Amino acid sequence: MKTSVPLMAYAKQNNNFDLLRFLLAVTVFLVHSYVLSGSLFLEPISKILSSEVAVQSFFIVSGFLIFMSYENSKTAKSYFQKRFWRIFPAYFFVIIVTVLIASLFTAYTLDHHWWVSVLKYFLANLFFLNFINPNLPGVFEANLNPTINGALWTLKIEVMFYLAVPLFVSLFNKVGRLPGMLCLFVCSVIYSYVLLAIDDHGGGESFLALRRQLPGQLTYFIVGAAGYYYFEYFKRFSKPIFLLAIMVILFRAYLPWVVFEPIALGVLVLYFATIFPYIGNFGKYGDFSYGIYILHFPVLQIFISHQLFDQSPLLALITSSSIVLLFAVLLWNFVEKPFLRHSSHYVSG
Repeated sequence: MKTSVPLMAYAKQNNNFDLLRFLLAVTVFLVHSYVLSGSLFLEPISKILSSEVAVQSFFIVSGFLIFMSYENSKTAKSYFQKRFWRIFPAYFFVIIVTVLIASLFTAYTLDHHWWVSVLKYFLANLFFLNFINPNLPGVFEANLNPTINGALWTLKIEVMFYLAVPLFVSLFNKVGRLPGMLCLFVCSVIYSYVLLAIDDHGGGESFLALRRQLPGQLTYFIVGAAGYYYFEYFKRFSKPIFLLAIMVILFRAYLPWVVFEPIALGVLVLYFATIFPYIGNFGKYGDFSYGIYILHFPVLQIFISHQLFDQSPLLALITSSSIVLLFAVLLWNFVEKPFLRHSSHYVSG
C-alpha cells in the first residue's frame, strides 16, 4: 500500500483540491437556493450552474483522493479509521442539531407519536439511509420540498465507495489494475444504459433515481482512481488530453454520452485540481466544503419556511450563504478538526 513520495508530496501541496471542493459545495448551495425556493429571481443560477455536475465532480475527486488514502495507509484498519473520523463526527453532529432545531419548527404537538417519528428519522439518517425517512411531521410541509436535508443522499454513496475501495484494489491485484478498472467502468455504464432504456419506455422516475445510486456513479469514482494511478501519464500528456476532453464536450450530441461524460468531466476536474497553476493554500484555515455541503439544505429550508426568499431573494441568498459559511467554519474548528490526525495538512500546515 505505498505510493511514490513525489506523487504524495505533489498531491498534498501543489494542488487546487481544497479550492475545487469549496467551489463545488458552493455550487450545490446556489442551485438548491433556486430549486428549493422556486424564486424566479434566482432561476438564472440553474442555467449557469449544475448541482448534478458538482456532485459528479465530488465523486471524481473522491476517486483520486480515497484510493491515494488507501494505498498510503499502513493497514486497512488505519484507512477505515481515517475515513470514519473525517466524515462521521460532523455528519452525526448535524443530524442531532437538525432534529433539535426541527422540534422548534414543527406544526405538530411534540407528543409520543412525533418523537417516534424523530427516532425513525434519526436512525435512518444515522446509517446514511436518508431516502427511507427524509422528512419529519409538521416540518417544512408548506415548502416546495419538505425534505429536511436532501443533500445527504450522496453521503451514502460516498461511504459505500469507502467500503468498496479495498475490494476494488484486491480485484486490481488479481486481474490487473487497468482491466479491473475497465471492468468496473463498463459494468457501471451498462447499469446506466439499462435504467435509461427502461425510463425511455415509461419506467418512471424511480428508475432515474436508481441510476443516481452507486452503480451509476461508479464511472466518476473510477475515473478519479485512474487519474491517481496513472497520474504521471496524465501530467505528461495533460495538454492534449485536456483539449481532447473539450472536443468531446463540444461534440457530445454525437457521442454515447453515458460513456464519455465521466471521462471528459474527470479530465477537466483533475486538470484544474492538479495541473492548473497552483492558486495558493486555500485550505490554510481549514476545509469548509464538507460543512457547507451538509449544512446548507436545512438552513435554506428554514429561510424558505419563513418566506424570506419571497420577500427579498437577493437578501435571503446573501444572508443564508453567510450563515452557512459561518456554521461551516464553526463545524470545522469545533467538530471536524479535533478528530483529524496531526499529519493532516489542515492541522500541520
